[in-house]
Amino acid sequence: MNVRHLSTACVAALALATSACDPDTTTDCGEPLYAGRSTDEAWRALVDVKQRPIDSSRAVTLLSPTQGEAYPASATPPTWEWTSPLRASLQRPGQGMLALEAAPRPSRSFTAWLGDLLLPTAHAHLPPYTGDLYWLEISAGGACPVAQVLTSELSWQMDPTTWAELGKHAGKDLTVQVMSAYLVQNRVTEGPFRLAEPRTFRRSAQ
Repeated sequence: MNVRHLSTACVAALALATSACDPDTTTDCGEPLYAGRSTDEAWRALVDVKQRPIDSSRAVTLLSPTQGEAYPASATPPTWEWTSPLRASLQRPGQGMLALEAAPRPSRSFTAWLGDLLLPTAHAHLPPYTGDLYWLEISAGGACPVAQVLTSELSWQMDPTTWAELGKHAGKDLTVQVMSAYLVQNRVTEGPFRLAEPRTFRRSAQ
């Protein structure tokens, strides 16, 4: 191999390695926890549209946490709630026009998510999802969120393990961003919509 070909190969290898380690690649951060009727197939549909420009015109109204809310160190895992224009939209397929929607699935804990990340398990194929979905990402300023959940509900009861994970960042500002969309058989037909600005909160150190 001559010097020119060697240089070209090195540049290509470096580019490939850099792209593989790109922290902005959403899937590199792992799957979210799943709650309600959400599915991994529906999540991947949201991943495909996540890089679209932020549209807050029909974003959720986050009822909790409130802006700047500080949870005491002794607080129990909170329940966060929101309202959404997507839930009230009238432009929806009628019943009988779609395949059966995904059956409810139990919420996965942070421990279960971590276990799947280290030792992936096969997910049973679920029917295509139709409905509104909400993707919450909690960030401490890093390339990846410290916790994330995908749910079909208008609330999320945080599990103790995730709450303990947030406790590792006690005394620091954390943010929560909510991305919402409406899907018809795993295809995004409305959205995605996001908060114009992430909501800031923290867990007290003492």
